[in-house]
Amino acid sequence: MFRTVKNIKINYEQKGSGDLIVLLHGWGSNIKLFANLIELLSKKYTVVAMDMPGFGESQEPPSAWCVDDYVDFVLEFLKAYDTKEVMLLGHSFGGRVIIKLNSRKQLPFKVTKVILVDSAGIMPQKSNKKSWRTRYYKMGKAFLSTKLMQKIAPDALENFRKKMGSADYAAASPLMRQVLVKVVNEDLEPYIPNIKCPTLLIWGVNDTATPLSDGEKMEKLIPDAGLVKLENAGHYSFLEQQFTFNRVMCSFMKIDG
Repeated sequence: MFRTVKNIKINYEQKGSGDLIVLLHGWGSNIKLFANLIELLSKKYTVVAMDMPGFGESQEPPSAWCVDDYVDFVLEFLKAYDTKEVMLLGHSFGGRVIIKLNSRKQLPFKVTKVILVDSAGIMPQKSNKKSWRTRYYKMGKAFLSTKLMQKIAPDALENFRKKMGSADYAAASPLMRQVLVKVVNEDLEPYIPNIKCPTLLIWGVNDTATPLSDGEKMEKLIPDAGLVKLENAGHYSFLEQQFTFNRVMCSFMKIDG
């Protein structure tokens, strides 16, 4: 289904009836990966999942958005539901949005439950190797951005960015690369304690994108949180250990298996 929100055409899915739970996907992902979750949760709840602006089948945002812009978008999207209570589930980047949303002073609804799956938000500590790589990238970017180099080798800067950047950066459009840079450079750790409702953290033990230590830190920072560690799973734990993940979800969400 499609809706226009903030002048952006948005692809979304809605299924089930009952209390509202909203699913927010990770960076470079889309609602198709939530098919199993939508099916499971819709047994008891109204499930809404959207391709956020710049992902899946939804249009890109009009400018390089930051996390707060995505929070504004989610709040605008949810106005159509006129609900007093909402549950939120976020994977990776979706977790960032949920962390920031829960830090808003006045929300139009009460957040009753939060589920963070391999969530982003903790700024990784930079090693000496990473610090050197950052300096090298900045120097190379400055050099290749000069008028002379742009004239001699117009594609050199873009090729350098692809070589030095992450897989997410390389796969993104020019606008979404700007969004990515804004998003990953915001440390959300100070905002995490603002999640006051019961919170389930689910983490793949082998996650290298958002390591298990991030989940352990979030468990300490969130007043009412519990962490479930899934063995033999990485960043997409909800897909890699689907059976165990579903059992955990059924317990937390009180769904008959």
